[in-house]
Amino acid sequence: MKLFSNIYTYISVSVLMFAVISAQKVNAQINTEQVMNIGRNAMYFEDYVLSIQYFNQVIGVKPYLAEPYFYRAVAKLNLSDYKGAEDDCSKAIERNPFIVDAYQVRGVARQTLRDYKGAIADYETGLKQYPEHKQFLMNKAMCEVAIKQYDKAADTYGKLMKVYPKYYNAYLGRAELYLAQNDTTKALDDVNKCLELNKNEPNAYVMRSGIKMSYKKDVQSALEDMNEAIKLEPHYAGYFINRAYMKYKLDDYFGAMADYDYALSLEPTNVTAYYNRALLKMEVSENNKAIEDFSYVLKSDPKNVLARYNRASLYYKTGQYKKAIGDYDKLLEVYPNFQMALYSRSECKRLLGDVAGGEKDYKRSQELYKKNKSGNDPDMLANNEDKNIVESETQDGTEFESEDAVKNKFNTLLVVENDNGMKPEYDNKTRGRVQNQNMKIDYEPMFVLSCYTQGGVVRDNLYYMKEVDEVNTSRLLQFVVYLTNRVPSLYEDQIQRHFNSIEYYNGMLSTSQPRVIDYLGRAIDFMVVKNPEAAITDLDKAIAMRPNFALAYFVRATARYQQIEVEALNIMNDDNVPNDAAFAQRKQAKEYEAVMSDFDKVMEYSPKNVYALYNKGCVYAKSGNLTSAISCFTSAIEVQSNFGEAYYNRGLAYLQLGNKEKGISDLSKAGELGILPSYSVLKRMN
Repeated sequence: MKLFSNIYTYISVSVLMFAVISAQKVNAQINTEQVMNIGRNAMYFEDYVLSIQYFNQVIGVKPYLAEPYFYRAVAKLNLSDYKGAEDDCSKAIERNPFIVDAYQVRGVARQTLRDYKGAIADYETGLKQYPEHKQFLMNKAMCEVAIKQYDKAADTYGKLMKVYPKYYNAYLGRAELYLAQNDTTKALDDVNKCLELNKNEPNAYVMRSGIKMSYKKDVQSALEDMNEAIKLEPHYAGYFINRAYMKYKLDDYFGAMADYDYALSLEPTNVTAYYNRALLKMEVSENNKAIEDFSYVLKSDPKNVLARYNRASLYYKTGQYKKAIGDYDKLLEVYPNFQMALYSRSECKRLLGDVAGGEKDYKRSQELYKKNKSGNDPDMLANNEDKNIVESETQDGTEFESEDAVKNKFNTLLVVENDNGMKPEYDNKTRGRVQNQNMKIDYEPMFVLSCYTQGGVVRDNLYYMKEVDEVNTSRLLQFVVYLTNRVPSLYEDQIQRHFNSIEYYNGMLSTSQPRVIDYLGRAIDFMVVKNPEAAITDLDKAIAMRPNFALAYFVRATARYQQIEVEALNIMNDDNVPNDAAFAQRKQAKEYEAVMSDFDKVMEYSPKNVYALYNKGCVYAKSGNLTSAISCFTSAIEVQSNFGEAYYNRGLAYLQLGNKEKGISDLSKAGELGILPSYSVLKRMN
């Protein structure tokens, strides 16, 4: 459990607004000086997402300038896109190696990403220009502590405190150095000095609370310090988790439970809070609620042995013997000599009438008990730490995550419920630190043909397909159609207009020579009123009349996909339909083949149709074929390099496969191109 948090000295946006960086001021297709000023103003008012779009414009016209890359890096840093910030700073430095602030921003990004040696290199570069720079010295010392270069860290803190003797954060940072060296007396002295200089520093209270709790065993005093930290910083879930543990140690079970609940309201993905709350519920016999919390933990970390063993025990206790056996089976696959699991499984089997199976497990458990004389498998306890490690430290002090760890972390994001509570009347979704919003984590939808589209503040562009433009130019349809993946909900009068349009096409098709365009128009109306079956029938007729009609294949593919979704929903809600998952999967796979066939026809008659490629990727992702999905999204990006939705979806697919590096890179690019949920995923994955 985290008892104190690192202090990062971030570069101030208000200071950056006035950084003096030379740039060639030449008018091009756009007034780059004016656009840069607007972008800086947007960033000053915390419109980070919007500011990135302005800096993108300047980069598109003058990619040789360092300034827009630097400011875009600052915006990305404020959106928790640390890899994107690092990359942009590198590009700025390549173009102008004398931007000292760029080394600071890149250093902070690298430090947050735990590339401590890379961060130190940046800070040292900055210190060559400004040897007494407070932030460079402070952050460099913290990195040195992180990679256990304690002597160097002590020297750096010494230089810092000589120049800035009243810089309270320096004392707090040096206290961390002393704690790393197990010198709690000096650490406590420095923390007290920090609070003497600034009594409103929450990290100092947290650190002092941790020292009192872990080393002094003074729980009541530790709780008082944690209360002070919460008063100063009431929105950090970790503080409430720590306080809950202290309340538990003081036998305040109700207060501990309330703190765990509140921590999860602040951070719904916090696995530590779920696990600790489950243990507390287990202790007060709220067994079913404890099972729910352990289940959440296991969704994010299926290899968590203690969570699985505790859940199995609760299943047994509540008479859910089959589920208990399922958990014991998984434990015994990894630890076949886990005596208590064998014994408990034997009891479950016996109670379910499997006498022979229960007897076999019982005999094996007794053999192990006599051998170990403990009731616990020493091999399991000794190897448990190694078996469940998901993060490791490399020789240079950085950390990496295994593929399983990345998959588990990403899967955790998918089980968080959306925040559907009341919102203020003014709720700007694009302003400020959008990564803190509780956004739904899901693939961007496929593109469809619709008479309506939902624009946005950041991405208000119209998507272009040659065939759609030709149809609109002909003026033969009742409505202008758009290519969109954001179809808004319609009002009753809008829907009625499309029923009227269907009647119009009915008359046209019954009283005159049928035309391909009329079948297409009526099919689009059927799609608007959510009748994909009728739309498919019309599109079949249109294709029969014109076999090379790429747009008809495109619309039929999306209609078929919509039909699959509707049928799947109906099956889920029909109690009379047997739940045969294997059959449903085979049936759905066959139907997906028809969708794919139509998209292939689109590309046959409209080569390199980027939206058909993208949509194929969406179908593959939906059906779980992630490698094929990535291939399709990659092909779409090769055709259209600024395809934000394709980057976003490919990033999610990479994360599901456990490839964090490529996933983070794609999400960073998607965020840069205006896909807002990218920043929420980036923050939570980092």
